[in-house]
Amino acid sequence: MTRNLTKGNVTTSMLLFAGPMIAGNLLQQFYNVADTLIVGRALGPNALAATGASYALMVFLTSILLGLSMGSGTLFSMLHGAGKTQELQKAVSLSFMLIGILSIFLEALALLFIREILIFMQIPDTIFSMTWDYLQVIFLGIFFTFLYNYFASLLRALGNSMVPLLFLGISAVMNIVLDILLVVVIPVGVAGAAWATIIAQAFSGIGIGIYAWKKLSYLRPTHESIKWEGAMAAQIAKFSFLTCLQQSVMNFGILLVQGLVNSFGVTVMAAFSAAVKIDSFAYMPVQDFGNAFSTFIAQNFGAGEKKRIRKGIRSAMITAALFSITISILVCILAPVLMQIFVSAEEIEVIRIGVEYLRIEGACYCGIGCLFLLYGLYRALGAPGMSVILTVISLGTRVVLAYALASIEVIGLVGVWWSVPIGWFLADAVGLLYYFFFYRKKQQDIEGIPIR
Repeated sequence: MTRNLTKGNVTTSMLLFAGPMIAGNLLQQFYNVADTLIVGRALGPNALAATGASYALMVFLTSILLGLSMGSGTLFSMLHGAGKTQELQKAVSLSFMLIGILSIFLEALALLFIREILIFMQIPDTIFSMTWDYLQVIFLGIFFTFLYNYFASLLRALGNSMVPLLFLGISAVMNIVLDILLVVVIPVGVAGAAWATIIAQAFSGIGIGIYAWKKLSYLRPTHESIKWEGAMAAQIAKFSFLTCLQQSVMNFGILLVQGLVNSFGVTVMAAFSAAVKIDSFAYMPVQDFGNAFSTFIAQNFGAGEKKRIRKGIRSAMITAALFSITISILVCILAPVLMQIFVSAEEIEVIRIGVEYLRIEGACYCGIGCLFLLYGLYRALGAPGMSVILTVISLGTRVVLAYALASIEVIGLVGVWWSVPIGWFLADAVGLLYYFFFYRKKQQDIEGIPIR
């Protein structure tokens, strides 16, 4: 199940490694779609709006732990590619303790400040208590989210993307079954959907942790590996903190936009909730391909494989562009049909708003595809700070434009939708210009690897 990304055909290696990651996240998105479908159909538009607003918040909180895990995973890939097993063991032990403690703190903080969070998000009074009930349960699963993302990042860093898929797949199926049981069969309401989620998260997090403990015995913590080592802690902090910052800034921007969307009322919230799930489902494969590309670059960076890095960059750009164009065409054509999966045909206004969003975003997926590759490239080459800068540009543009355009009466809500692709393309332009005109010229060789 473990794949060595420093050998074999470049394109084939990336695609075979990315395949299980894409399949796993498609399963996760399929669950999100099923969850939205079950809640929307069984409990109505108000419940759909409540869980939709909560989803944006949970994505933000999860992104903190995901970013820390992904950042550590990049370091793991480099050490694995370089064959530095002892240093890898130290990195795994130290990063697990640090991120684990932070996840417990984050969970406690979220549970303590639910009311303040809901007020900040401008949750309407009509769904305030419903959203509160959902979040009170869903926040209990934050630590399990850490467990899954940490061990999934570790296994992927070592070239194993199949086992995370297996646990995620079982978890997604379990989640859907429990959703039906606790929302439809036993009418627990939105809290039932939340309980279904955290039970499934507990299974995947604990399960993959047990698997890693048994199969990766050479990385188990020892008395020597858990000793504090400043140099290793600094390396972990460099990759984990900056990747976490990139992920959290990205999703905090989305959260701010969610707050703006909430101010337009429950109908717009319901449309946005359904459309965002479709949107995320559509571009998730290219996002996962970007993460696989990052692991590919990091392993080859550690192994000193110069030619494979250059070939990998060219191959990834072509592959991501072809996929993005294909998905753009499909989403633009099928937008009305896709919206009716989540809401009944009688909800004409909800469908109209959702279709408008999807056709604007869907036409521009090449922008987000390129951006995911740039994130992965800079992270893998030891420059995660550039990924943060690109995220700030993308999301900063999105938030500023969204609020500015929404305030203009003749533009209104459409301006919120257009702010997203404008942010993507602006960040792409900066990332590409920096790479071609500054990064390559100033650093012809980074630790022995020419970037050209």
